[in-house]
Amino acid sequence: MDKLHWTKGLFRNRLTVRRGNEQVGVIDWNNFFSSDALATINGHRFLLNRDFFLSKLEISDATTQALLATIMINLFNPKGDLVLNGKRFELEIKNFWQSRWSWKYNGQEIIVFQSQEFLTKDSGTIEIYTADTEELEVLILLGLFVRNQLVLFMVFLLFVVLFMLM
Repeated sequence: MDKLHWTKGLFRNRLTVRRGNEQVGVIDWNNFFSSDALATINGHRFLLNRDFFLSKLEISDATTQALLATIMINLFNPKGDLVLNGKRFELEIKNFWQSRWSWKYNGQEIIVFQSQEFLTKDSGTIEIYTADTEELEVLILLGLFVRNQLVLFMVFLLFVVLFMLM
């Protein structure tokens, strides 16, 4: 098993991924509410994009601009499917607080994400249970991008509720 650590401040534009003290990945947004991000992991560059309503997420190769994968996120359904290189992966949100989520392949968890903190400062771990899939980089980045979108949605809902109470 390989274990990575990730951090992102709530109103920050950068998420970092580390293996021990070595930074192995980064996701940079233009601003907190940006729908686009540039990501690098293990020296490979990717473009991440979400639609306006936070439900459709895409990842593309930054060099060729080729679309690699698209996943639809339903905030009221804890599961989503992704087809990448002809393989079907399943994203599963494990709890109500969305602090644990994973990618599965053939029913087995291959990547598990855990968030240690709620809303104030995101940080957590990524446990990788396989080394034989070429899709790991894409799945790691999409898993972290999904988490960011879920946090954005929760912040949006909080603002709506506060606005309605005023």
